[in-house]
Amino acid sequence: MSSPDSSESFDLIGERRAVISGAGQSDIGRRLYRDPLELTLDACLAAVSDAGLTTSDIDGLSTYPGGMEAPLGFSGAGITEVHDALRLNLNWWTGSMELPSQLGAVINACLAVSAGLAKHVLCFRSVWEGSAQGNEGRSAVMPGGSPGSSYRASGFMEWLLPYSAPSAAMWIAMMANRHFHEYGTTREQLGQIAINARKNAALNPNAIYRDPMTMDDYLNVRMISTPLSLYDCDVPCDGGTAVIVSRIDTVDDLRKPPIQVEALGTALHGRPSWDQFDDLSTMAVRDAGSQVWGRTDLKPQDVQVAEMYDGFSFITMTWLEAMGFCGKGESGPFVEGGSRIARDGELPLNTHGGQLSAGRLHGFGFLHEACVQLWNEGGERQVSGNPEVAVACAGGGPMAGAMLLTQRR
Repeated sequence: MSSPDSSESFDLIGERRAVISGAGQSDIGRRLYRDPLELTLDACLAAVSDAGLTTSDIDGLSTYPGGMEAPLGFSGAGITEVHDALRLNLNWWTGSMELPSQLGAVINACLAVSAGLAKHVLCFRSVWEGSAQGNEGRSAVMPGGSPGSSYRASGFMEWLLPYSAPSAAMWIAMMANRHFHEYGTTREQLGQIAINARKNAALNPNAIYRDPMTMDDYLNVRMISTPLSLYDCDVPCDGGTAVIVSRIDTVDDLRKPPIQVEALGTALHGRPSWDQFDDLSTMAVRDAGSQVWGRTDLKPQDVQVAEMYDGFSFITMTWLEAMGFCGKGESGPFVEGGSRIARDGELPLNTHGGQLSAGRLHGFGFLHEACVQLWNEGGERQVSGNPEVAVACAGGGPMAGAMLLTQRR
């Protein structure tokens, strides 16, 4: 593996002044019926401890999307609640919905420590969508998405709700259909994303769904929005995830060797729209993924672990293309048969089970798993060979963020 300081042109510029020093999660469950702030704080304190720090060391705080009352369960806690509960003394903080993907909160933290605004930033994301949906199986929690809702549409929802299309499942299905039409992608190929996730989740004791899944299971489950079936959609759950982003000159104060932030991708060159993007066979991931490789000497073939957003299975396919692991339109043949993306394949993918089987933690779960793998803490699901390069990618539609991470030994 090339080290981040192997080229003078990239020596400790920008994001390279940031490292991830700790990561933690709360209990994860389908419906825990626990106070969402409690879950958030469990994850935050676990991350602080993992880094070998105390709350008095934390001088930055960052989250996505911030405190929100609607849609129900989408936000477990906001900045103010965590700031006060942990009695933090902050030099920098932010919490916003309008970011380049869920990982935008972590990317912001990397930029803050790189600029010297903070030394140790606690980044968190928590959800309680499983409990918010109640006991009757999956149901809509988005505004306007349930019968009898009094929600008044505004913005782009004005054009969607009259056609009963309030869910991203319908918008992503449109993009998947375009990809199928242009490149001959098949449901059997798409199904490898879900089947691979389930195989990996079987080795993750915190995953929501761990029972085996066959291709017949996948093809015969009920459809949601063609070509997406139930198993192409991630599973709502409750839980919190947190990471600590630290300034590189604090390494000597940390409990274990930190993970280097090698390169970031946040670009969006198309329209910021779900349905008016210039190429509906892809998304904003196209631009964020491409940007990463202009900020590092590493190449796609150097990546040993890929944790890539699967809010819907097709999003993972677009990330595979965007990050250069295969050519444009070639993600179907790339995943066909499942061997390339298996834990022992050339590109181990979503080693914890992704959001399709491990639970929808809104992007932060992928970064957490990338750190687990680079620290060699994956237990039964650990990728062999002491991986040193990983990517964590989150987002779909008009939002996308990518992080290239390295663990130098």
